[in-house]
Amino acid sequence: MIREHFEFRQTIATILADDSRHIAAAKSGMLNARREVERQIALDPYFSATLEPYLPKIPERTPDRMARAAAAAGVGPMAAVAGAIAWAGVEAMVEEGATFALIDNGGDIALVSDREVKIGIYAGTSSLSGRIAFLLPPQNEILGICTSSATVGPSISFGVADAVTVFAPDVAAADAWATAICNRLTADDTSVLDALPGTGIRGVLAVVGDAVVRWGDLPTVVRAKVDERLITAGRSPV
Repeated sequence: MIREHFEFRQTIATILADDSRHIAAAKSGMLNARREVERQIALDPYFSATLEPYLPKIPERTPDRMARAAAAAGVGPMAAVAGAIAWAGVEAMVEEGATFALIDNGGDIALVSDREVKIGIYAGTSSLSGRIAFLLPPQNEILGICTSSATVGPSISFGVADAVTVFAPDVAAADAWATAICNRLTADDTSVLDALPGTGIRGVLAVVGDAVVRWGDLPTVVRAKVDERLITAGRSPV
């Protein structure tokens, strides 16, 4: 298996594949998606500024996916950008013939896999952080596994959860809903999850301190020792 770090402006990703051709396809797919988003922002700066649902007419695929997914979740389009770009990259890998393709775009993952995959849960200072993982069976179709945190990373969050991980075949929707749920969910108030039936979201696991909240259909959760060196992050300056 090939593991390659990829950075372009704000996109910081890890690509996993079996063939260098698929790595190249992933980069091309992500760059094309980024260009679409950048063109949309140049034409309509409000698209990147708003934290509220916004559904203008958008001719290009990736920003349209972002806007639609975010509107359904009640957040701004940029809440879905990392998942949408990872999605485009994996689609390009599949078009190149990949049966195993994974892109981790800063905690927002898109994948297809012909094998079992273990994905660790990093939840900041929670005692569960790095100690549990999802054990995913093979996935013939693209699956989104997107995580939002109020305590880890630079993204805007109005919540308290250490990690909210959302599973959905629509990767942009998984990303947008991870943000929306993280903004509102607490260990004592999980009412935001009541909005999920009918959205296409398959499952949610949230870590809030030492509490775990589950909803829907989730992969098996197993004990693990997560190697934090494998967490996707920007390289330190030399």
